[in-house]
Amino acid sequence: QLQLVESGGGLVQPGGSLRLSCTASVFTLDSYFIGWFRQVPGKEREAVSCIDNSGNSREYADFVKGRFTISRDNAKNTVYLQMDSLKAEDTAVYYCTAGVVANRGTCYGTMYWGKGTLVTVSS
Repeated sequence: QLQLVESGGGLVQPGGSLRLSCTASVFTLDSYFIGWFRQVPGKEREAVSCIDNSGNSREYADFVKGRFTISRDNAKNTVYLQMDSLKAEDTAVYYCTAGVVANRGTCYGTMYWGKGTLVTVSS
């Protein structure tokens, strides 16, 4: 079974940047559709961004467009979420997901989920 591991979360000031990483052991991610979701306790989970298995198609939620960038490095078996111009409302646990097929009409593959990494944006 594919096991995803997120890293790169932490505390950052508003306006700052973080880069989240998602990697997998044993299996390679190059054939998977990868997504990033986030959730604040007590609130609905939100889709943030996704990238298809070729790396040519990406999607972003409106609330992160122009600030977040998703990319993949198959040689390193890693997908990244570069987060710039962070706001307090970006504070959440961020989850990496993967699937060999994508949800209809999107590039989000959601068969497998990581355990999440906490991002806190605060001064």
